[in-house]
Amino acid sequence: MVDLKGADYEKKLVWKTNEGFKVKPFYRQEDLEGLKTTEGLPGEYPYIRGNKKDDNTWYIRQDVRVEEPAEANQKALDLLNKGIDSLGFHIKPKDLSAEYIATLLKDICCDCIEINFTTCQRHSTQLAELLVAYFKEKGYDPNKLYGSINFDPIGKMLQKGKDVSKAKELVEILAEYPHFRCIGVNSLQLNNAGAYIYQELGYALAWGNEYLNRLTEAGVPVNLAAKKIKFNFGISSNYFMEIAKFRAARMLWANIVKAYNPQCECACKMIAHAETSSFNLTLFDAHVNLLRTQTEAMSAAIAGVNSITVTPFDKAYETPNDFSERIARNQQLLLKEESHLNRIVDPAGGSYYIENLTVSIAKQAWDLFLQVEEAGGMVKSIFDESVQNAVNTSNKARHEAVSKRKEILLGTNQYPNFNELAGEKTPSEHKCCCGGGHNHEEEASFAKLETSRAASEFEALRLQTEHSGKRPKAFMLTIGNLAMRQARAQFSCNFLACAGYEVIDNLGFPTVEEGVEAAMKANADIVVICSSDDEYAEYAIPAFKAVNGRAMFIVAGAPACMEELKAAGIENFIHVRCNVLETLKEYNEKLGIK
Repeated sequence: MVDLKGADYEKKLVWKTNEGFKVKPFYRQEDLEGLKTTEGLPGEYPYIRGNKKDDNTWYIRQDVRVEEPAEANQKALDLLNKGIDSLGFHIKPKDLSAEYIATLLKDICCDCIEINFTTCQRHSTQLAELLVAYFKEKGYDPNKLYGSINFDPIGKMLQKGKDVSKAKELVEILAEYPHFRCIGVNSLQLNNAGAYIYQELGYALAWGNEYLNRLTEAGVPVNLAAKKIKFNFGISSNYFMEIAKFRAARMLWANIVKAYNPQCECACKMIAHAETSSFNLTLFDAHVNLLRTQTEAMSAAIAGVNSITVTPFDKAYETPNDFSERIARNQQLLLKEESHLNRIVDPAGGSYYIENLTVSIAKQAWDLFLQVEEAGGMVKSIFDESVQNAVNTSNKARHEAVSKRKEILLGTNQYPNFNELAGEKTPSEHKCCCGGGHNHEEEASFAKLETSRAASEFEALRLQTEHSGKRPKAFMLTIGNLAMRQARAQFSCNFLACAGYEVIDNLGFPTVEEGVEAAMKANADIVVICSSDDEYAEYAIPAFKAVNGRAMFIVAGAPACMEELKAAGIENFIHVRCNVLETLKEYNEKLGIK
């Protein structure tokens, strides 16, 4: 309390999360008192500590988009020699046949790896029948086949009534394959739309429960129904919160399944695949994406998920190439082979901090789950648009936070690479595996998720500057107090470079006149005066008058004399309370950049 020097502890050190609960700066042993999360063991109900008892091995997955089955087969065989032990085939259904499947899976030992398939929803049962026929022809033991078909009509927002019959048929086709799941809960798309962690988890639980409820009502035994559902989560960059999310997810799902009175507790195990988020990927300074996806993958691995896909760092602006795919694979291999995260079960277990986060996230997600159930379930909530509206509101709030630097994207809205040019890079648009979207009738029926990445508006601004052919020069007129002028020059350089402006820093000028003269000699489009608050009263107006409209004039800071400066005609001030994005849009307009 001495170090706080009278400041409010709650305001200074207690962090309020996007989920709505507060996080203390540190936790102690007494904070575990009353928490039941520490009572169980790994591999035991409610599986908060994981499904695994002996180690923390997970499948390293890479997806393959199948344009032509023979080519996809060759790529898959190559990947299996490079550390991959889980394949995800995205299939176009046009030529689906027994020959197609045989060609695609040629020389692949399906009982040695995990094998997953995604295709258009209406072709999922056809795919399942072809796979079962292929497995039987090859003589595979059903107990040794692990994988999934990603059938998820809720995720595709199909019409109510189409769900049950298809889902039940699919489950019955694959009933003999205990480790092959065929109903997907793809809350990854909520994560990629900017949903908060509790929203992704709460809606995922309601999503899974909708399938479980409809399958059991259609006559599918709960043991079979629960064992056919697979969760595909996203992973955000909120490291400790993501660890807590996956631990809470297993516990809550186990409780939901338990309420259906399954014959054995093993039906309560959640099988969770995790994929690093695309929401926070950036086009500029793209190699920072490697750092983001590495911590994301690490949090999922520590949390004990069943499989992980690392999104290649260049996905935001191009189809990933061999290099970026190799790096993505190696990111997981590093976690296994060099960091040994596959050796220890639930390494986060007992952590004062993570155990408390787990309970807090579980409570928030459970409250949301109950809200959805009380409103009639997940499908009804989608048709009522409450799910889309809630996630889209979060997307908007997160974009607002990025624009104000309350949420930082390194290289985009903070510490940009001053001299980077996008060149031919443009933001990518990714379509579904069918090569198109939903039909127009579906699209018009209810709201869709807003999937714009967090960096998208800053990227559009910077691309606007670059494509205009005019790169404004911002000159730092540093004068007065050494520490303040250096700090404000650094702040201003980072601020203006976010729009792609060329920034020119300086060591300092003895007089305003010399600074302005140097700025004009450098052909500056913008002059930023950088000094202390007290000295602005002395320097700002003379500098503004010396510039005399030959360049945009900006004051770095929000000094007490701001009103006096405004009265003298100074319009532009940049400081920590600015909306960076809106301010830079305004500057582009003033500079004639369109």
